[in-house]
Amino acid sequence: MAPQIEASSPVRIDLAGGWTDVGPYPTDFGGEVVNFAINRYVRVTGEPGSEAKDVESVFEVPRGSGLGTSSALNVAMAAIMSHGEDKFPEELAEMAFQLEADGGNFCGRQDQWTSARGGFNHLLFIRDSVEIMPFEPMRSAMAWLRKHLLVAYSGTSRRSGEIQDSVWGRYSGGDESVINGLHRIRAAARPMATGLQQDRRELVVHSLKEVCEGVDMIDASLHDPFRGVVEPLLESGSLAAWKALGAGGGGCAALLCSPSGRDDATISIEAAGWELIEWDYDDEGVQITG
Repeated sequence: MAPQIEASSPVRIDLAGGWTDVGPYPTDFGGEVVNFAINRYVRVTGEPGSEAKDVESVFEVPRGSGLGTSSALNVAMAAIMSHGEDKFPEELAEMAFQLEADGGNFCGRQDQWTSARGGFNHLLFIRDSVEIMPFEPMRSAMAWLRKHLLVAYSGTSRRSGEIQDSVWGRYSGGDESVINGLHRIRAAARPMATGLQQDRRELVVHSLKEVCEGVDMIDASLHDPFRGVVEPLLESGSLAAWKALGAGGGGCAALLCSPSGRDDATISIEAAGWELIEWDYDDEGVQITG
């Protein structure tokens, strides 16, 4: 019997540009995303070369949370399946994307690339290709984000596929609100990258606000599970900005607190029965042990 190995793949927080990595938008216009991996993992255990039915998996965050758990699972699966082949992280990411596509999951490529590579990522999506842009946030910007960005799970899971079907059906029908919303979300990626690289926090806040506006243009109901908690915090000044993680419609939200707003935000989140997910940065990407 072959020895068991474990592949661990980090999930991610998408800051700006999410949705624009999903086809057909990269073919029609080109997508752009800024995100980073966190130290919460999907762990897959099995024999080298195992198929999905022959492994065991453990999720450190809820599935359907908007943190890219399905992609992290498939990155870990790709690492198990190709163990010993010395594949680059980007090759594992593409394998994971194909596993999801073959499984009927309509998705983009940002999650797999981030889970495989770890760290901060600024990615361009042109047709079926991914271009990795040079990107290194300032340490002060990373420390600020780490201190003030809360990740809260609403307790409401969502089905990403159903959300995607609705939005992309309208997109294919030429819905101008959807198309312009996607353009707005994509345009928020560049100032997000600049803000983090230069520690210009006003650009990070502006980018998050632009993403929220774009998502509301796509489908305002995607924010409905969060509004009752988030809007009072925005009005009181406890939050500077926020965004739904992943496709929205439930799952997690990233809440960027004002300098003195973290305590008030935490109290409101816990009073609503939401779960705060503790996080730190992951710089390693997918790892094999055993």
